Amino acid sequence: MVTSRRGASSLGCLFTLLLVTAAVYFGINVAEVYWRFYEYQDDMRGLVRFGSNTPSDTIVARLRASADSLGLPRDAARVIVRRNDSKITLESDYYEHVELPGYIREIHFHPRAESGGGGGGGGGGGNTR
Repeated sequence: MVTSRRGASSLGCLFTLLLVTAAVYFGINVAEVYWRFYEYQDDMRGLVRFGSNTPSDTIVARLRASADSLGLPRDAARVIVRRNDSKITLESDYYEHVELPGYIREIHFHPRAESGGGGGGGGGGGNTR
């Protein structure tokens, strides 16, 4: 005996598949921006950890090269280097644009790394506006 099937279940499956595909597509765009932020902050932490005897100009040049190779905006290459006694602090501040369905979202990043006497390299990122 042959039973007929309705097409509603297969359309529902296709619609769900479409929604999942769209979520993954736009989620990858957002994840890529955060991944670059963490990579850049990791570079900062490495320079802070091993750069106590490295001149500030060299640290800035390395971070500019890192920002360029990661494809970060130009503002990310503006690095502030602060030195106090045995403590080095590196900071930057920039915005990334993420394309989402129907609009573009700006995400604010503030990578920061600190060595010596205090914390182990904080950092903030991901404030949206």
